[in-house]
Amino acid sequence: MRYATIVLTWDDQPVHPLDDVFARSDAISVEAIRYVSPAYEGRYVELLELAGDLESARTLLADAPGVIEYDVAGDGGRGVAYVQCRTAGLVDDLLAILREHEIVLEWPMSSVDSHDARGLKLTVVGTSQAIQRAAADLPDGIDLALERLGEYEPTAGQLSGLLTERQQELLEVAVREGYYEVPRETTHRELAEQLEVAPGTVSEHLQRIEAKLIGAALE
Repeated sequence: MRYATIVLTWDDQPVHPLDDVFARSDAISVEAIRYVSPAYEGRYVELLELAGDLESARTLLADAPGVIEYDVAGDGGRGVAYVQCRTAGLVDDLLAILREHEIVLEWPMSSVDSHDARGLKLTVVGTSQAIQRAAADLPDGIDLALERLGEYEPTAGQLSGLLTERQQELLEVAVREGYYEVPRETTHRELAEQLEVAPGTVSEHLQRIEAKLIGAALE
């Protein structure tokens, strides 16, 4: 059994209908798609991980033409949106390809930016042949970049999958620089300089990362 972590980008259209809605605002962004599922009569239900001003997210969802019903939960600049919508756009096309080739998708899918294109980072599991056939079946206009490929281990990625791409990046830097060594070999300020963010942002993100990972480990 194999796994592949890939980044898919589209240069001529949004990956997801709501991606374009949130892209018009600097106050809110979609960090990850936690789940997408067909509901009925062409409707879809989704869970989106958001970062930023959640009130702005509510306003954008209320005005979005494709949204039927929604709810937003969270505080402190991070939250999750439950959305019923009329289409999942290219995300649904991707899920159809995975179903056809009997590929398992590991949720969530993370939103990424690549130059002028937006896209998704995802990990899939299946046989080598099935993964290759699914990759060959992608529609024209979709670019695929392979990040990792290897033998699938059932326990791999269970904790890291809880984190957004930005959180994973910060955690990797913190570990590499010795933040979790005893005694510590780096500080919030030094990490912030590497990542070009404020020290307070590093502190807040590390607290959120640790809360997620410790909570998952206890469960």
